[in-house]
Parts: sequence; structure tokens; C-alpha cells
Amino acid sequence: MVYITRGLLTALLDLGADRDPESVTVSLAVTSAEELRTDLPPERSVFTDMYLPEAGESVTAVFGMDLSTPDAAGRFVTHPEGPLTLTKRDDLHEVVFVAVPPYDDDCVAAFDRTGEPLSVEVLDVAPPHGSLEDYL
Repeated sequence: MVYITRGLLTALLDLGADRDPESVTVSLAVTSAEELRTDLPPERSVFTDMYLPEAGESVTAVFGMDLSTPDAAGRFVTHPEGPLTLTKRDDLHEVVFVAVPPYDDDCVAAFDRTGEPLSVEVLDVAPPHGSLEDYL
């Protein structure tokens, strides 16, 4: 079972719809359930944040690898032409969310790095508030 906040899922699906017919790849970060004040065990991780896809593109172009997304626990990818499954083209993180048109809740699924489907639970919680200074 993987957990994702409603706000993050909505933002990702909107991004996929906005970029269609181009594919999108977004790195995802997690927050511990303890910080979110959920009923989940405190050690559980919840996908709460994303790294904008344009961040670090110039570094990636020069070095040929994504150096702009430290500590990315997962990845969100779109397949505008389908299928709603993990493919060999996808960057294999521990968890990969795949979405297809029309980019709604019924058109997204999660997979482990071997391609096995994972159950997804969407949580109506917000990540803790922070500021840029918290990360510097």
C-alpha cells in the first residue's frame, strides 16, 4: 500500500493533462505520517511533494543524469498514448505512479520497481507548512 495526499495527486494529474500529448516525469518526495497527523503508523511514508520537472534540466543535459532531485522516493510519469502500466522506458524508483488520459483518479496506478501493481490510498491531509529557508 502506498499513500499520497489528495493535493499532490490532483496537482500531478492536472500537470499531466496540461502537458498532454507530451509525457511528463516528476520526482516525488515523502513526509512521515507522524508529521501529517494521520491515523497511520508514524513510520509510514506519504507522498506529499513534487520536484518541478523543469528543475535542473540544464544540469541533466550536461551530465546525462538527473542531479536535481535529491531524496526522490518515487516518480510520477504519464503515458499519453497508454498503457496504464510500468514500461521499460520509465525511471524505476521504489514507487512509480503512472497516469493516462483523461488524467482522473481512475486513470492512475502505482507500481513497484519490478512492475507489480501497488494499492494506492489517497489521504485528505496537507503536508506541514514550511518555507524556503527550512531547506537551505
